[in-house]
Amino acid sequence: MELTHLNIRAVIFDVYNTLLDVGPAPPDADDLWRRLWRDLLRAQPGLTRVEFSIACNRVIARCHEAARARGIQWPEVHWPSIVAEVTPELTRLPDHARAEFLLRQIQTGRTIRMSDGTARALEQLKARPTLLGIASNAQAYTLRELEEELAGHGLGLDLFERDLSFWSFEHGFSKPDPHVFQILTARLAARGIGPQQTLMVGDRIDNDIAPARAHDWKTWRLTSETRLDGDGDWKALTRRLAPA
Repeated sequence: MELTHLNIRAVIFDVYNTLLDVGPAPPDADDLWRRLWRDLLRAQPGLTRVEFSIACNRVIARCHEAARARGIQWPEVHWPSIVAEVTPELTRLPDHARAEFLLRQIQTGRTIRMSDGTARALEQLKARPTLLGIASNAQAYTLRELEEELAGHGLGLDLFERDLSFWSFEHGFSKPDPHVFQILTARLAARGIGPQQTLMVGDRIDNDIAPARAHDWKTWRLTSETRLDGDGDWKALTRRLAPA
C-alpha cells in the first residue's frame, strides 16, 4: 500500500492500544477501589473489586445475549446501567459524581497513557490538510481519558472532527460491525472524501484493519515491528504520509 502516493484526506483512529497505551492494573488497585467508595459513597464497598468485575461480566453477558437475539451481532452495553445494576448505591449520586465514580472505577482495572510519539504524530498529521476522526469501542469515560491524556501534551479533543468520530456507546453496537464503517464512509462522502482517500489506523486486524479494508479504506496497523507494507510504528506512519 503506497501511502505516499495517495491523496489521504482523512485519518480515522482506534483509541485503546492505538492512541492510548493500555497497561496492567495499578499496584494499589484494591486500595483505590476502597478509597473510591469512601470518597463518593461514604461507605465501605459491598463487593471486592474482583467480585464487582465478575458481577458486571454476568450482566454484560445477559445484555449481549438479548441484543444478539434482536439481530445485533456486535452489541455494545451502556456501562453506567451495568454498574448501577451491580451497585444500586450509585443511583444516589448526582450526575457529576456518578461520572467520576465510573471513571475512577475503570482506572482501578488498568492504566493508560499517551506516548510522546503518539502526540507528535497527531501534531504532524493535523498540520497537514488532513481531517482526523475516531472509530472506537468505547464508553463515555473514554472521552475523559483521551481528553486528559491529550491535555498532558498540549492537545485537545478538537483535533478530531465530531461528525467523523464513532463512539460505540452512543450507538449500541461496536467494531467490527460493518455498520461502524458504513456510517463513517457516508459521513466522509458528505465531506467529499472517498474510501481511497481515507486511512484507518488501529492495532487489531479483526476490529480495525479487516473491516476498514472491506469498505475500501486504506489501512495502517500500528505495531512496533514493521513486517508488511501497511504496518509499523508512529514514526513509520508519518514518514509514509509525508509530502513527496
